[in-house]
Amino acid sequence: MDFDIKVKLAIYQHFAEAGERPAPEEIVARVDSTVDQVIEAYSRLREQRVLVLDKDGASIRMAPPFSGVPTQHVVESGGIRYHANCAWDALGVAAALGKPARVFSRCEGSGDPLQMEIGPDGPEPSDWIFHSLVPAAQWWEDIVLT
Repeated sequence: MDFDIKVKLAIYQHFAEAGERPAPEEIVARVDSTVDQVIEAYSRLREQRVLVLDKDGASIRMAPPFSGVPTQHVVESGGIRYHANCAWDALGVAAALGKPARVFSRCEGSGDPLQMEIGPDGPEPSDWIFHSLVPAAQWWEDIVLT
């Protein structure tokens, strides 16, 4: 298996197990490598739009749909709290985990809290509306802002 794919899978496995971003050393242990090699893989994965890194190049800000930093978009599943990059990604976290989850977010228009149960057949019926001011084709121009 390609080294970058091993790193990517190790990152996602860590997020799924811990609910938080891994330190490079945690990925090193999973892929039997060095910190330098993992950081180089992070850079290549960023170029492929798989990761968003903090300015240090070693800390994962986003591994969509997972957020490496706390956000208002929280998913609880299996006793673990996950952060998502946006309300839409919160649904993606639940899908990536493949198990029942509860999403907590808020309406940006009203500030009202939002909660949604997600079961084996998907989310419960809802009147939520997802709206983005930035067209999807432009999201990666500033993915953190979007």
